[in-house]
Amino acid sequence: MAELRTEEEQLDAIKEWWKSNGSALLVGIVIAAAGVFGWQAWQRHQEGQSAEASNSYQQLIAIASSDTLDDNARKQAFDLADGLQSDHGDTLYADLAGLLEAKIAVNADDTDRAREALNDVVDDSDRPYMQGLARIDLARLQIAGDDPSQALETLEDAVPGALEAQRQNVLGDAYLALERPDDARKAYQQAQSLAQDADQTIYGLQLKLDDLGAEDATQ
Repeated sequence: MAELRTEEEQLDAIKEWWKSNGSALLVGIVIAAAGVFGWQAWQRHQEGQSAEASNSYQQLIAIASSDTLDDNARKQAFDLADGLQSDHGDTLYADLAGLLEAKIAVNADDTDRAREALNDVVDDSDRPYMQGLARIDLARLQIAGDDPSQALETLEDAVPGALEAQRQNVLGDAYLALERPDDARKAYQQAQSLAQDADQTIYGLQLKLDDLGAEDATQ
């Protein structure tokens, strides 16, 4: 993917990423959570949540699954997310609500709200996988907002191994925005190696390497 040169292009790329990966990301979150807790523990966890939290989350999922929302639907989604975070802040529902809130905010060009939602997950969650997802998405928004140096700081903390390839990919984007092509190439190559080892796919990664002249990298 060619270097993104304007904030508008960067924001459009973030939106396109959400459209392409948002649903798969949510499925991945649930699968990862099941793996972390163990299936039976995950079932007990689900059963132990209040009916109110479960219902609110299902409503939020239904709204977030749409690519086009009117103002009323968006407000309802934000109210649901806020309620889950304030009333059930120590649950996985609250973390998921924060990620969904960010998705909806990005699609509405409300990057300030998206950053705030992701920062809340980073600061308040006690689940490293959720924090890692939020850090990576927050760094994407910071790069899109022409603040790649802040993105590097956001990505300083380690993330779970399953997310490291994505972290390296976004690190490469930050380095590229800072006109540090050698560092970007190394990060992209590391992302590629990790993704291959984990049988993951990071779309556009090879194009980024090709743009940097990394002819020795393969995917």
